[in-house]
Amino acid sequence: MSDPFDIFLVVAPGLETFLADEARQAGFNVTQTQPGGVTLTGDWPEVWRANLTLRGATRVLVRLASFRAMHLAQLDKRSKKLPWADWLHPDLPVRVEATCRKSRIYHNRAAAQRVEGGLKAAGIPLSPDAAIVLKVRIDDDLCTISVDSSGESLHKRGLKVQVNKAPMRETLAALFLRAAGYTGSEPVLDPMCGSGTFVIEAAEIALGHLPGRDRSFAFEHLASFDPAAWATLKSTATPTETDLTFMGSDRDQGAIAMCAANAERAGVSSHTQFACHPISQATPPDGPPGLVITNPPYGGRIGNKAPLHGLYAAFGDRMRTHFKGWRVAMITSEAGLARATGLKWQDPGPIVDHGGTKVRLWQARIS
Repeated sequence: MSDPFDIFLVVAPGLETFLADEARQAGFNVTQTQPGGVTLTGDWPEVWRANLTLRGATRVLVRLASFRAMHLAQLDKRSKKLPWADWLHPDLPVRVEATCRKSRIYHNRAAAQRVEGGLKAAGIPLSPDAAIVLKVRIDDDLCTISVDSSGESLHKRGLKVQVNKAPMRETLAALFLRAAGYTGSEPVLDPMCGSGTFVIEAAEIALGHLPGRDRSFAFEHLASFDPAAWATLKSTATPTETDLTFMGSDRDQGAIAMCAANAERAGVSSHTQFACHPISQATPPDGPPGLVITNPPYGGRIGNKAPLHGLYAAFGDRMRTHFKGWRVAMITSEAGLARATGLKWQDPGPIVDHGGTKVRLWQARIS
């Protein structure tokens, strides 16, 4: 067993505290929260477990080395002394990505070339399209070298093939659900569900499905990987049962067809229902109240905001008249559109980057 090292969870800025909460709840040793990420300490099995189980992380980076580098010659010398063979296979190519900020080494490509020199000296092949990525960050003359253990972004779970325009990423959906207080023990409804991300994510949480269960990861190609231990870790998953049904609706029949296909692929079709109708026909299921959460259209995605005020007003009216006792969570980039609902919102959540648009989570309880 290796000594503990730093593991950095990349997350959309604005949602760091919610990812830290998820990691702590999952038993990880969280040591720091900072803009854009959460730091853990652990060993390689914890790296694998983070990729497999954390719903809100975008990537899991393993910090291999950290040292001061005031000039390129120093970076070159230190790179050639690193124990690359402890981390990387000599027959699998690697690519290096470097960023420099507020440092005497200011040229990204020159920094990457010095680290590449260290890899070549250790017999590690390089390729511009390699699946294994080393990330070199030089910030205030401190060089940190990490390996991306995830590969493709963790929102790509190998399940949702069909998406509509401007889809909500699964990682963002998971953290917005957490920010709205969802724990898997109440019904969830999205009346403008698009490709069904919120509905499917809520169902997976309730059923205890691991987000990384059906995809591969870059760490499977690192020297530290143990296939038998990985198989054992995956086999310890304990899905749960639920009597809840998770519902989505949309006025676009094509979106509803996408939702049904995505739910089937995710293995949650028996716990989800999708219907084609406008927001004015949204109806809560029988049983206790729960959470309405939605990511409606907003100006940043479709241009002209004026026609949207009617949609938001209709949403607010339907919530007030048919969803008494329910909590409402809505993502939008426009405070004016949120106010158009006429709902009594709490103070909005932190600003979050959703595909280049700055959005916030607005929450209310219908009394």
